Amino acid sequence: MKKWTSLWIVLIFLLSACSGANSEEVQKQEEEGADKETAEEVVEEEEKEKEADEEDVEEEEPSEKDAEVMKNVEPQYEITGNWSFKPITDANPKVALLTIDDAPDTHAVEMAKTLKEKDAPAIFFVNGHFIDTPEEKEKLKEIHEMGFPIGNHTETHASLPDLSEEEQRKEIVGLNDKIEEIIGERPIFFRAPFGKNTDFSKQLAEEEGMLVMNWTYGYDWEGEYQDAQALADIMVNTPLLNNGANLLMHDREWTNKALGPIADGLRDKGYELLDPALIQTP
Repeated sequence: MKKWTSLWIVLIFLLSACSGANSEEVQKQEEEGADKETAEEVVEEEEKEKEADEEDVEEEEPSEKDAEVMKNVEPQYEITGNWSFKPITDANPKVALLTIDDAPDTHAVEMAKTLKEKDAPAIFFVNGHFIDTPEEKEKLKEIHEMGFPIGNHTETHASLPDLSEEEQRKEIVGLNDKIEEIIGERPIFFRAPFGKNTDFSKQLAEEEGMLVMNWTYGYDWEGEYQDAQALADIMVNTPLLNNGANLLMHDREWTNKALGPIADGLRDKGYELLDPALIQTP
């Protein structure tokens, strides 16, 4: 009898142990399952936040670009008969406009980056023969996306008085079509090569809603100023620098190197760099 009693005690002990082990195993599995579900929920939440952030970036980029490139502001300056700018109302008269012609040849993108770093506005006047290839078109897009307005400097940089009216139309309107195809906007500034306009080119500019502008001074095509230091010095210290000055520069190696010091030098002399968005256009 004692023997059977002992066996029953052993059997009950073993069953209890197994039951306890099973309970512990079940609890462990449940805890592991809960941990796995929690980890999966955290990963899912992080992915949702990442997607939301990416959507925010995609929505912000166009608005930032629009704010920089397509400013909807009241004009504060108008062009004068000598190609300088004067305030329309009570705007600061001590301003100077930076312009870059013959873009985007070789250095224009780097010049735009220099100006962007210095928060210095400018107009880039484009020639059509510099935006024929995919690489050249990307250069134009990059300059435009940095917030700089693109001006029309004709297709081939030909002297307009030497061309027929139909040829002038191709040089001017044809280039506007090409620029619009690349950046989605037509130019609102026009500069004739060598500053030589015709009655017909002025008429075309008016029809296209472009402001005709030459310049008040520039030096970077002259031999003695094809050096960065000499060019920076004359551009800032010339007696031609006056209120509303319209500075002509080109896509050239020495001008590229001088551009930063020119912007700094003008500001050191108390000049505000004129934002083209504030210029009255047709």
